[in-house]
Amino acid sequence: MFDWLAAGWANFCEGFYNNLIHADRWKLLLEGLGVTLEITCAAIVMGTILGVILAFMKMSKIKLFRGIAKTYIEIIRGTPTTVQLLIMYMGVFASVSAPKWIVASIAFGMNSAAYVAEIVRAGVESVDHGQIEAGRSLGLSNLQTTMKIVLPQAIKIALPTYTSEFIVLLKETSIAGYIAMEDLTKVASMITSRTFNAWFPLLTAALLYFLMTFTLAKIFGCLERRLRKSDLR
Repeated sequence: MFDWLAAGWANFCEGFYNNLIHADRWKLLLEGLGVTLEITCAAIVMGTILGVILAFMKMSKIKLFRGIAKTYIEIIRGTPTTVQLLIMYMGVFASVSAPKWIVASIAFGMNSAAYVAEIVRAGVESVDHGQIEAGRSLGLSNLQTTMKIVLPQAIKIALPTYTSEFIVLLKETSIAGYIAMEDLTKVASMITSRTFNAWFPLLTAALLYFLMTFTLAKIFGCLERRLRKSDLR
């Protein structure tokens, strides 16, 4: 019994050393983590800005704007993210020497924008129309009504779904390795190919992804609770 435990512990220590300590492989994982965060942050900023624009285009009274927004959203939501990433890398930027992280950020940002647009649209349309009419009756313009009455309430409504989109986007960046980006998942795969041990690199990557998504959920959860408290004052 003790011999079995001792052998198991020895194998664990050896695997831990070979996969994470030897040749500073833990540094490779940290660098991959940095790449993942870099892509995610750039993509969510782009996706949020473009998504808000698309949302208001889709709610516009101008038929052309509605058509453009609807077509974009349907195409992006109806095609795989991996294919979009490869089209961006091998097609759009094939003749341009742009950094891969920029290509990946644009691809993921454009993908996220389609989902953010629907999240924002649903949030705005959930606001009671009577409040909009009340704002107009007080002499507020359409822009003022939107900024002071509609958007604050729409943000509170859309925040939980937006949080989910942020987390999904973070996990989707794991396919960045398709364009030879050394993100967290790609680095874990590289270490596996060198040590022939999938457990330590992949489980470590999974743990880091979990910690990131868990932290994001907690941060947005705190923000959501603060917004709810402000409603009670």
